[in-house]
Amino acid sequence: MSMPCKIAIASGKGGTGKTTVAVYLFHFIKKYWSDSVLLVDCDVEEPDDLVFFPGARRLEQKIVNQLIPEIQADLCTYCRKCVEYCAFNALVVIPSVKFAEINKDLCHSCGACIAVCPSKAILEHPEAIGEINNFRTVSGNNITEGKLKIGSTMHTMLIRELVREPDEKHEIVLFDAPPGTSCSVVATVHDADYVVLVSEPTPFGLHDLKITIDMLREMGKSMGVVINKSGLGDTKIFNYLDEEYIDILGQIPFSRGFASKYASGELLEDIPVEIENVFRDIILGMKKQIEEYV
Repeated sequence: MSMPCKIAIASGKGGTGKTTVAVYLFHFIKKYWSDSVLLVDCDVEEPDDLVFFPGARRLEQKIVNQLIPEIQADLCTYCRKCVEYCAFNALVVIPSVKFAEINKDLCHSCGACIAVCPSKAILEHPEAIGEINNFRTVSGNNITEGKLKIGSTMHTMLIRELVREPDEKHEIVLFDAPPGTSCSVVATVHDADYVVLVSEPTPFGLHDLKITIDMLREMGKSMGVVINKSGLGDTKIFNYLDEEYIDILGQIPFSRGFASKYASGELLEDIPVEIENVFRDIILGMKKQIEEYV
């Protein structure tokens, strides 16, 4: 079986409608492209894709652990080599008072401190940073969700494990990325074949879209843009995308009723024909670009 086509849905800022687009793409891809599609919610600090799929049944849960180094005081010689090699400043060693400690919130489990310790005084133990849950919706679709443990700062580590989770049984995998351009977003889109950017025609939307496009170009990613809340703001975002030769996959008109359905978790109930037509065109345009350029 061939590898799945991986599509990330991202946005330069929160509130643009990224989750709305991800949920609708997941819903309509089955009708207009392939019935083998998986949605992966990578916004691990506050995943909410499942809100729009009431009755979804959890099939499997996997606890994700981080290996945390621990210094054995009876073996440590306080030579500070571990401190010198740690790129994340996660270790504190004070020889004069024979103090040695690792800050697990700064540790990235790279193993450098263990490798350079001459007295073999550093061991590792697993500690949970979050979980990955697989769900089956009432309609028979599959959703995977990452959920970060409260208090953990290892969202990027969890996302890397999450995007490795999908197997080859799905033809299309959608990654619903966190908002912004942080390390979490980079980890989400890193292995994506194509990125759908969601923006709004406002000065803030354009500003953050430019930053995201610069990031994706540096990563060598193919992309297209969906304009949400079309009809608000101004035309500057359209002028910019035209100048940069970036395709607009579709425009979703602003609607208070549409926003109300999102707020109540009813996006997939009584979908207006005009909204379905917009997403049909987005999917067909995206499919054509992927087949031509990816």
